[in-house]
Amino acid sequence: MLLPIKIAIAAAALATPIALTAVLPGNPEREPAKLDGFADIPAKEFQYHLAGDFSLDGKPATAPLVEKRLAANLRIMIRQVTGGEYARCVDEGACPRLARATAVDDRPVVGVSWRDATAYAEWISRKTGLPHRLPTDEEWTFAAGGKARDDVLPLIDPADPAQAWIARYEVEANRAQPAEPAPQPAGTFGVNESGLLDVSGNVWEWTNSCFIRATLGRTSQYQVTNTNCGVRVVQGAHRTYMTDFIRDPRTGGCAAGVPPSNLGFRLVVDDGGQSPTVWSRLTRMAHFEPPVGSSR
Repeated sequence: MLLPIKIAIAAAALATPIALTAVLPGNPEREPAKLDGFADIPAKEFQYHLAGDFSLDGKPATAPLVEKRLAANLRIMIRQVTGGEYARCVDEGACPRLARATAVDDRPVVGVSWRDATAYAEWISRKTGLPHRLPTDEEWTFAAGGKARDDVLPLIDPADPAQAWIARYEVEANRAQPAEPAPQPAGTFGVNESGLLDVSGNVWEWTNSCFIRATLGRTSQYQVTNTNCGVRVVQGAHRTYMTDFIRDPRTGGCAAGVPPSNLGFRLVVDDGGQSPTVWSRLTRMAHFEPPVGSSR
C-alpha cells in the first residue's frame, strides 16, 4: 500500500508545481491560501547545529547545538525543481543553458550552480508575482526534520589535535554514496513528516547560507572569523559546502566533506501566506495547470 501512496503524492506534486488551490476572501485571520506543490510548515522550536567550520583552541570542533525558531511559517516546495521547469527559464533567456543530460523533463534538474538556481528563482518570481528564493540552511534543516543530517564529530581527547583531524576524516570517509547516482522520479526516496519528497536522497540542494569559519569559547559562545559568500552550504544526505559557480561537484569546488552526487534545488516562497487573489498571475506560466474544479 505504501508504494501507490508515494506514487500518488509524487504525481500530484508534478502535475501542478505552483498552482493556487484556494483563495479565501474575507477574514484575514483565516488559514492562508495554499499553493499546490508547496508544503506550509508552521514555525516551531527545533535544535540545529550551526553550519560552518568551527574550532576550539585551534582544533576542529563540533558546531554549537542551538535552539532555533523560524521568524514565520515556512512555505517550501514539496519536490525539487525539474529539468522541464528549468528548461522554460532557459527558453526565455533568463537562465543559463545546462548540459542536455542534466535536464530530464520530469526529474530533478541537476548540474546547476548556486548562480543558476538563483537565476531561476528570480525568473519564477517575475512570472508568478510571488517572491521565490533558495532556503537558508536553517530553513532547509527545519523542513527536512528527521531526514536532516548534521556535522557532529565523535567524542575525542581534546588535548590531542591529531585525533581531532583523524575523527573528521573518518566521519567523511565512512559516508555512504547513494546506490543510484542518476536523478530519480519524484518520490523515489520517500516522503518526510512535513510532506517533502526525496529529502536527503541522491540530489543535494543549494541553500542561500554562506560558509563561515568561527572559533568557540569555553561557554559555547562563538565568534565568526570569516564569512565567505562565494561558498554556499549544500544540503542532502549530508551537509557540505560548495563554491557558488560549481555545477558538477566531481570537477572540484567542494570546500569540505564528501562531494555530493548531484546538485539541484527547491525553493521557498516569501509571501506571508497571502497568495495572489487572481489566476492571471499564475496562468502566465507555460506549465501552469489549474487544480481540478477551479475556474479561471
